Amino acid sequence: MPYVDRQNRICGFLDIEENESSGRFLRRYFILDTEQGSLLWYMDNPQNLPKGAQNVGSLNLTYISKVSDATKVRPKAEFCFVINAGMRKFYLQANDQQDLVEWISVLNKATKITVPKSNEGHTGHAETPQEVLGAMKQVSYKTEIIGGVPIITATQEQGEGLTGTERGGLRRTPNQQPYFLSTGAQDQAFIKAGYCVKQGAVMKNWKRRYFMLDENSISYYKSDLEREALKVVPLREIHKVQECKQSELMMRDNLFEMVTSSRTFYIQADSPEDMHSWIKAISGAIVAQRGPGRSANTRVRCDSYTLTLPK
Repeated sequence: MPYVDRQNRICGFLDIEENESSGRFLRRYFILDTEQGSLLWYMDNPQNLPKGAQNVGSLNLTYISKVSDATKVRPKAEFCFVINAGMRKFYLQANDQQDLVEWISVLNKATKITVPKSNEGHTGHAETPQEVLGAMKQVSYKTEIIGGVPIITATQEQGEGLTGTERGGLRRTPNQQPYFLSTGAQDQAFIKAGYCVKQGAVMKNWKRRYFMLDENSISYYKSDLEREALKVVPLREIHKVQECKQSELMMRDNLFEMVTSSRTFYIQADSPEDMHSWIKAISGAIVAQRGPGRSANTRVRCDSYTLTLPK
């Protein structure tokens, strides 16, 4: 979903047909900068690229005449919309139906030119990115004790938006499950899988890795094409998973931390929704692994975004 980053810009991942009529969509990170009047796209979030990395495409907002749904025009491209810019049409794919609706809305609002009436003594208030995007949907969680086990469940999202049924399922891309599982060797079930960016243990650099959570562990791979994990972290070793309190210090959006007895993993998701989804999924997997038969002194302690396990 598009979100407002710490520089007050609307950002998020989309797939774009960079070569017109090629039918080939490439994953790119988009930045809608209303102050600069431009839409930029990069190979990845610039935070994860070498310093000074240039964008791979840009569009002046004044050139955009209309942004609209293109699912009927491009039926094979799921959740497709089109940006009309002069003689060129840019076709993009959102991640799901809600993502499509929100991107169309924010782009149309950002490119809308309003001229004050002659009898108006002052110009209207300039919308901020937060106002352009609308009420950000914050996902909150509640904790219920069922059979002595804390169960974390998502409460209703704040702000207006489509329901889960109305949104439809997420568009399945090759990045959502490992290649070796998608090709038929599904001998292990996974709870959640996808790309995130993690900080290295020694060099402290940030690299995009493919994460996979199952009922016993969370693993990460160099890519979704790899069979051998770079690291496997058993769920029993995880003491805490929560939104990172040092995100301002690290200057990273959508950052959460996974604390084990030997190391704290700092992981950056692609959006606030994805971050909360990972926290909820890992927390739920840990609770499920412990089961209802624990004694009181091994009970998991939870709050809105934290699952804490005693060492």
